[in-house]
Amino acid sequence: MTVIAPPSRPPALSPSRASDFLQCPLLFRLRTVDRLPEPASAAATRGTLVHSVLERLYDAPAGERTPAAAQELLPVEWEKLQEADPRVKELFAPGGDAESEGVENWLDGAGRLVSTYFTLEDPNRLEPAERELKVETQLPDGPLLRGIVDRLDVKPDDGALRVVDYKTGRSPSPRFEGKVLFQLRFYGLVLWRERGVVPKMLQLVYLGDGQVLRAEPTPEQLEGAERKVRWVWSEIERAARAGKWEARPSKLCDWCAHRALCPAFGGTPPQIPEGAVELRLGIA
Repeated sequence: MTVIAPPSRPPALSPSRASDFLQCPLLFRLRTVDRLPEPASAAATRGTLVHSVLERLYDAPAGERTPAAAQELLPVEWEKLQEADPRVKELFAPGGDAESEGVENWLDGAGRLVSTYFTLEDPNRLEPAERELKVETQLPDGPLLRGIVDRLDVKPDDGALRVVDYKTGRSPSPRFEGKVLFQLRFYGLVLWRERGVVPKMLQLVYLGDGQVLRAEPTPEQLEGAERKVRWVWSEIERAARAGKWEARPSKLCDWCAHRALCPAFGGTPPQIPEGAVELRLGIA
């Protein structure tokens, strides 16, 4: 019998896990409850690397945050990433996600994304208040919300907050903007509940095509985000208590690491380990 270790932190809902459930409840279950391992993804790993470079860039004083300095950080952060997660070395092995690309071309792609950043913002004119900020808040009669904000800027004169998130993909078409803004409104909601201040600006920086998406949230919009979060959580509770995690096929299935286990493709999900739902979701 599989023994489930108690979580190091209380169960919580993050924007990425909420998005997983909205995309496919079975995917949410396999990632959050079963915690099945997934092979390294070339795109996700490149995103992690670029985020690390942009975080470390602000360790340098203003005036020294140059494109050349950022490029010099790439191999340093790449070495750290390989030490922290040995799976990324499998990317370039036979059958790996980046086998055909090769490590040098893959790193060049990361370098181009970093270069694009300098066309969108001048880091020498910014002094972030926080980087990779862990935020959380407990909703009354609801779930604990948790996430990591890439960058939080605080305006010196009036304390206005700007939430910044870096994306290494391309910007969405207008009809999908609401979906991507959900993540930032989630963070805005958490900051509002914890600090009592509605962020002035939510900003998505798309390095894939050099676009910036900005939105000024209102209390009504953040309350709407809370209602959506509560609805998602109620659906998670319903699925957990019924033991029914629906597979929801879509075009995204082509990139799913668990497709072989999906009933929609002739697979059979594993049995949920005893006690996993309560330990990992806090749902009895």
